[in-house]
Order: sequence, then C-alpha cells, then structure tokens
Amino acid sequence: MSQVKAYGAKEKDADLKEMTIQRRDTQAKDVKIKITYCGVCHSDIHTVQNDWGNAKYPVVPGHEIIGEVLEVGSDVTNFKKGDLVGVGCMVDSCRECTPCKDDLEQFCEKGMVGTYNGKDKHLGGHTFGGYSEEITVDEHFVLSIPDNLDTKAVAPLLCAGITTFSPLHHWGVKEGMKVGVVGLGGLGHMGIKFSHAMGAETVMITTSKEKSEDAKRLGADSVLISKDDDAMKDHRGTFDFILNTVPVSHDINPYIQLLGVDGTMCMVGAIEPLPDVHGGNLIMGRKTVAGSLIGGIKETQEMLDFCGENNIVSDVEMIDINTINTAYQRVKDSDVKYRFVIDMKSLRS
Repeated sequence: MSQVKAYGAKEKDADLKEMTIQRRDTQAKDVKIKITYCGVCHSDIHTVQNDWGNAKYPVVPGHEIIGEVLEVGSDVTNFKKGDLVGVGCMVDSCRECTPCKDDLEQFCEKGMVGTYNGKDKHLGGHTFGGYSEEITVDEHFVLSIPDNLDTKAVAPLLCAGITTFSPLHHWGVKEGMKVGVVGLGGLGHMGIKFSHAMGAETVMITTSKEKSEDAKRLGADSVLISKDDDAMKDHRGTFDFILNTVPVSHDINPYIQLLGVDGTMCMVGAIEPLPDVHGGNLIMGRKTVAGSLIGGIKETQEMLDFCGENNIVSDVEMIDINTINTAYQRVKDSDVKYRFVIDMKSLRS
C-alpha cells in the first residue's frame, strides 16, 4: 500500500480539506495513474452532503479523471507507462452477469463499484475518487484518451459526456431527426454538442432567453423558450427525441406534448420523484418517457473516440484544489460555464 494526498470531507456538511488516503499496490491487471485533471460533478456535491442518504465518510469525490500511467501490472496488455488515460464513474463490476457481458457494467446485477463510495474489495472499506494524487484501477475500467483533444477539457466527458452521449447513441439520433435538449448546464451543453455532431436538427429548450446566444454557439440550430406558450404550441408533436437534463423535479407534461408519434423523452438529470404524468400525453402518439444512467466501458470508449473524430470537449473553468469549497457553492448557484476542472498540480504543490 502507498499513502497519497487527497481532498475530502470527514462528515456531512463539512468543508473538503486535505487528507491522506491509502492506495493498493499494483496488482497483475492494475493500472497505476498519476492524476493530472479531475472534473467536478454535481454528484460529488450530493455525495459530500449526503443528499442521497448513502454517503460513506471520509468521502473523497471525483469520477472525471484524466492522468498519466505510472505503472502497469504484469498481465496488463492495453496500456503502458506514459499513456494518457481516463477513469470515469466506475472502477469494477462482477463482469459475470448478463448486463456486464453485454458491456453494460453500469447496470451490473450485483451493483457496479463506484469510483468513490463503492465497496473496496482490495483494502476493505470504500473507494476514494479522483480528488487525489494517484489512483489504481483494473485495466478493464481504464480508458484511452485521444491525443488531439485539449486534455483538461476531456475530464468532464467521463461523466457529463457519457451521460448525454449514451441516450443519444442508444436511441439512434442521426441526420434527419429533430432533437430537443432541455436545460443548459453541464449535461445540456454536452447534449447540444453531441446532437449537432450526429447531424440532427438540434433545438435548445430553456426557460431563459439569455441562454439563446450561448446555445447557438454550442451547436443548437434554434432555441425554444418553454415559457412561451405560443412557441410551445407551434412545436407540439414535432420532436423525435428529447434529452431532458434538468436536475430537479419538474413538470414534464409540456415536453411530452412536443414529441411526435413514437417519440421518446429520456431523463438524465432528475434523480427524484416527478409530478404526475398525464397518461393521455403518452397514449396520444405512442410516446415514451425513459431514463438513462451513464454508459458501459465499451460505449464510453466509443464516445471518447467520437469526440476525437469531431473535436468535442467540454467548456471548462480551471480551478485549484484549495478553492473547491467555493466551487461547490458556485455549482449550486449555477455560476459556472459549464464544468469546473481541478488542476491536480495544485494538490502536489
């Protein structure tokens, strides 16, 4: 075992502070990674504050990890020292159940092991994430990063990227389709970029006229203001797919009405109860409301390769680790365009 510096919280509502954690020795199938950048996800904040009731302390967040391979185990075949790699939201699964064998490790029947707050079968206790100097991960859960991309801006692709790419990919978004993206935040801005790159007519759906210019800069063909009743009626029944990234409970009936026959709205933001859905909105048009988590490792690598081919990265603001508590408050205040990324050199200095 080795000791490394990290940033974490020791209890609910506590500020994140520097601490020391243990990492396992490199085993035969392991990749040891020096972390260079780590994105800040709203899930990090929810976990630190125990909003979902399942936090384990001390918690060291971070599941949007970019780094350099320091060492590989004797049986590792896909990576070598010096490679640029990434680690996303999970670091293990049973790899024996049907979802795992279908490259859907995120739906492992025994439960995927989260990059942080998951069960650590090696050291006992729970896993620690990317707000740290190093991490050691089984090679199956390590990803190759295209070398043509801005490395620091790749980090959020490991969560925000795959969370939005996976449903667009699964439901076959392509040229000739009309796609709506609801909400312009960390997830929504990636949804616009991906939908545009897939060739779909991409419409940003938002309550704020002020976001129109930025939405078009990101790749939206047009903007639909959801508070404009006349505009919503004009678009009713015209969308093939809607990606709903709103992170809180809200009325989804107006958006269902935008769907055409056999249209689908996929929820990726609100992990909580939603208000009543009017059955007639679904029945009239054979419409579907679905949900999606992240993607499996195979699909995540496909997403990264797609980003390399289309020069897609996240819009980021760089921070030092000692400003993380301020960054958390700014995320809660929606005061970031569109993801914070920690320069991990600031932890080593």
